[in-house]
Amino acid sequence: MKKTIGFIGWRGMVGSVLIQRMIEENDFENINPIFFSTSQPGNLGPNIIGKNKLQDAYNLELLNTMDIIISCQGGEYTNFIYKKLRKLGWLGYWVDAASSLRMKDDSIIVLDPINLQSIYSGINNGKKTFVGGNCTVSLMLLALGGLFFNNLVDWITFSTYQAASGAGSKNILELIKQMGYLYNSVSDDLNSVNISILEIEKKISKSIKEKNFPIKEFCAPLAGNVLPWIDYALKNNQTKEEWKVQAEANKILDTNKLIPIDGTCVRVGTFRCHSQSFIIKLKKDLSYSNIIQILQEQNHWVRIVPNNFQSTINLLTPMAITGTLNISVGRIRKLNVHSKLLSIFTVGDQLLWGAAEPIRRVLMILINT
Repeated sequence: MKKTIGFIGWRGMVGSVLIQRMIEENDFENINPIFFSTSQPGNLGPNIIGKNKLQDAYNLELLNTMDIIISCQGGEYTNFIYKKLRKLGWLGYWVDAASSLRMKDDSIIVLDPINLQSIYSGINNGKKTFVGGNCTVSLMLLALGGLFFNNLVDWITFSTYQAASGAGSKNILELIKQMGYLYNSVSDDLNSVNISILEIEKKISKSIKEKNFPIKEFCAPLAGNVLPWIDYALKNNQTKEEWKVQAEANKILDTNKLIPIDGTCVRVGTFRCHSQSFIIKLKKDLSYSNIIQILQEQNHWVRIVPNNFQSTINLLTPMAITGTLNISVGRIRKLNVHSKLLSIFTVGDQLLWGAAEPIRRVLMILINT
C-alpha cells in the first residue's frame, strides 16, 4: 500500500528543487502525495499525478492522517505546527528542511551517504523526526567524508563563500537587481574611449552607496562586495551559522570525541553554490595519492580537480557545479608551515546536496520502511 505523504512549502526554492528531483527519479510513482498550502488552500495543486486541490497546511485533523510530512516551509511554520501535531498523538514521520528541530535529542540530522547507518538505527529505535542539515555542513561532510570516516581529522578551520540562495529567493532577486543597478549606472560609459576605468570605478562605488540602491534583504550591498556575517551573533563572538558547523557536523558523524571545527562564514555574490576553503590538521602525514584515494572512495559524487590553473578555473567554480550533484574538491596541497596541515577548496550546489537531496533520500528510505 502506498504511503500518504504531505508536502508543505513545495513552491519555495528548496521545495521546488525537491519536487524537481523527485520527478526526475520517478519517486511519485511509489507514493500518494497530498499538497498543502499556508496561503492558497482550495486552489489547484501541481499536476504531477493528476489535478488536485491544495489542502490547508494548518488543518491538524488532515495532517494527522499523513504517514509522512515533508516541510520546506521554514522554521516559523515548524515551530507553530509540529508540537501541536505531536500532542494530538500523531506518530508519523516528520521530515524538515528548516533548522528548528536539528539539535533536538529526538531528531536525526540526515545526510545519506554520510550517516546512513545512523538513519536506519534511528528508525529501528523509534525516531520519528528527520531534519536536513545546514547547507555548508552537508557540503563539507560530503567533500571531506573520507577523512572523517578514516579518523584522520584532528581539527578544521574554514572560510566559506556562500551563495545568495542560502538566504532565500528574495535575496537572489535582490542580488540581480543590484547587478542591474550597477550596470545601468555606467552602461553609457563602457564603450567610450573618453572615460578611464578609474572614472567608471568611481561611478560604480558611488552608485553602491546611493540611497536607492536595493539592500532591503541583505541590509548591505552584495554585488561588488562580500559580507563576512551570516545569521545572528552568539555570546562567544561566533555567528549562529559558524556555530552550526561544529555542532551539526559532530552530531551527524555521531562522534565520541568532539572534532573542533571553526571559521568565518561569508556571503558572496554567487547565485546557488557554496564554496569553502579548509585548513585541516591531519592526525597522520599522508601522501597526496593516499589523500585523493581516501576522498574519492567515500562517495561517488566527489570530483577531484587537479591542482592546476586550467582545471581549477574550469571545474572548481560555482558555475561549473550549479544544478549538479557533483562535489568539486580541489586545490589540494600541504601547507609549507607543517606537513600535517592540508588545504582543500570545495564547491557544491546549496539547493541540491545542501538542502533538497538529503530530504529526498531520507524520504525514499522512510517510504520503504
